Amino acid sequence: MLKFFAKYKFLGLVLLFLSVVIIILMYNALKPKNRLPIYQPSMVNTDLVDSSLHRQKQQHTIANFKLINQNGDSITQEDYQDKIYVADFFFTTCLTICPIMTKNMAGLQKDILEMEDVMLLSHSVTPKIDSVPRLKEYAVEKGVIDAKWNLVTGDKEQIYDLARKSYLAVKTDGDGGTFDMIHTENFILIDKEKRIRGYYDGTNEQEVKKLLKDIRILKESYEQ
Repeated sequence: MLKFFAKYKFLGLVLLFLSVVIIILMYNALKPKNRLPIYQPSMVNTDLVDSSLHRQKQQHTIANFKLINQNGDSITQEDYQDKIYVADFFFTTCLTICPIMTKNMAGLQKDILEMEDVMLLSHSVTPKIDSVPRLKEYAVEKGVIDAKWNLVTGDKEQIYDLARKSYLAVKTDGDGGTFDMIHTENFILIDKEKRIRGYYDGTNEQEVKKLLKDIRILKESYEQ
C-alpha cells in the first residue's frame, strides 16, 4: 500500500497544486470588483446642491470652464481631457483649513507623480486677491509641480457657479457677487468623463488616504 502511494505521490502533488490554482482563479473571477459610485445631484446632501438640480438623477458632469493658472496660462476642460483629477477650493490668505488642505494636496501630488493620467485642480475663491503673481508665489512656496497641479483664478461668478452647480461642494447659497464667500474642506474626485466619483475631507489624513486608494481603484477601472 505504501509503495502504491509513493508511486503516485508526485502526481498527487501536481493535482493538488492545480486545484489550488483553479480555486484562486475562480475566486478572483467571481470576487466583486471594487467600484466607485457615480454621484448625481439626487444622491448628494440637498444642502450641497443648488435647488435647480435637486431632481437630477443622471448625466451630471462638470461644466466647461476657462480659468487662469499660476503661470498665466488658460486652463479649460481640454487640459483635463482623459484625466482623473482631484478638485478643491481655497484662498492663499486663509489661515484656517486651507493650509492643512494644501499640505495634504501636496502630499497627494507626491503619491500621484508617476500616474500620468491623474492631476490636481485648486480653485481660488478670492480671485481678485489671488492674482497670477500671487498664485505663482504660493505655488513655489507649497512645492506645486506645474505639470500635475493647477492653481486657478479668474471670474468669481464662474468659480462659485462651478463649486455650487458642478462640484456640489458648498453648503451656502449665493450669486458669486462682491459679498459672496464660500469655504469648503471638500476634495472632489472626478473621472475621465467629468463625473463626480467621491467626496473627501481634505483636512483629514485618513480621508486623503482613502482618496488615494479610490484613485487607484478608478485607474484600474480604465485598465480592464
